[in-house]
Amino acid sequence: MVYLYLAIAIVVEVIATLMLKASVGFTKPLFGMGAVFFYGIAGMLLAVVLTKMNVGMAYAIWAGAGIALISIASAIIWKQSYDIYGVAGILLIGVGVVLITMKSSVVIH
Repeated sequence: MVYLYLAIAIVVEVIATLMLKASVGFTKPLFGMGAVFFYGIAGMLLAVVLTKMNVGMAYAIWAGAGIALISIASAIIWKQSYDIYGVAGILLIGVGVVLITMKSSVVIH
C-alpha cells in the first residue's frame, strides 16, 4: 500500500510541476494556484509514505520517477527535446531507482 501512495504522490507532484510550467511565471494565476494545491497534496501523501518507508529510499524513488515522468510529459506537451546525454542520464537515474528499490537492504517498516 505504501508504494501505491508513493506512486500517487509522484503523479500528483508531476501534475503540479506541469501546472507550474503552464502558469508562465505565475502570469496565469489559476495554473499557479493549481500547482500550489497539487504540491500540497503530494507533500501530504509523501508524509504518509514516510511513516512506513525510509526517507532516502522514498526520495530516491520520488525524484527518479518524477524526473522521468516530467521529461516524458514535457517532450509530449511542450515538444522539448533531449540529446543523447540527457536521455542516458534519465535512464541511469531509472536504473539507480530500480537498484535501490530491488536490491537495497533498506526495508519498509
